[in-house]
Amino acid sequence: MTSRVTRAAEAPSYFPPLHVGVTARRLQGHEAGPTDAFWVGLSVYGPGATAQRSATSQETVYVVLDGQLVLTTWEQDRGTATVLSSGDSVHLPRGTARSVENASSSDARLLVVIAQPQPQPPKP
Repeated sequence: MTSRVTRAAEAPSYFPPLHVGVTARRLQGHEAGPTDAFWVGLSVYGPGATAQRSATSQETVYVVLDGQLVLTTWEQDRGTATVLSSGDSVHLPRGTARSVENASSSDARLLVVIAQPQPQPPKP
């Protein structure tokens, strides 16, 4: 297999569910070309933008490239908010309930890396 470059200006848009005020582009995987173990996206959260509470479908990593975002993770209806700034990252295991909000007056850019679903072995 050869390497594949996705130019930022040519990265396909996608529309993640439950995201409001967020512009998302696929850098690798899915519409941007096949990957085996993960896909990579770039999300720009405008001021006040949110990703509403939902569970991660797969293992996920967020890396804040610019700006500041409030990540809230949930366990049994109890939320814990963490402010993530430029350079910060977080690992979210599959099934983690989380929400994201840009509470600032500036855009925030978030690199998103999500594992591809892996085939499950047949049940005995």
